[in-house]
Amino acid sequence: MVIILTIVTFFIIYPIIWLVKTKGEMVRAGADIPTAWLLIVPIANIYWLWKWSGGVEHVTRGKQTQVLAFILYWLLGPIGMAIVQDSFNKAIDQGMMPGQLPQARVA
Repeated sequence: MVIILTIVTFFIIYPIIWLVKTKGEMVRAGADIPTAWLLIVPIANIYWLWKWSGGVEHVTRGKQTQVLAFILYWLLGPIGMAIVQDSFNKAIDQGMMPGQLPQARVA
């Protein structure tokens, strides 16, 4: 049972929370992404992920394209999330995301 709950948490719950949180940060940085409620609507969730990927391209100023972000998340799941998160971190380091909190320090 513990293994099942771990898999559900890592592959279902955490990615949804991460998408919603990053969506909020990208909207504050000027991206145009619709409500995250579309994530739970079949077919609309693909549209939403495409718009979210456009937000990734917007906040990274083209360093990571919309198509690449979409493919990374769609095909690689958590691995794609890590790659996109790295792009976000680099954008923050380079001052591309105005109004964002500073990146946390790793001890």
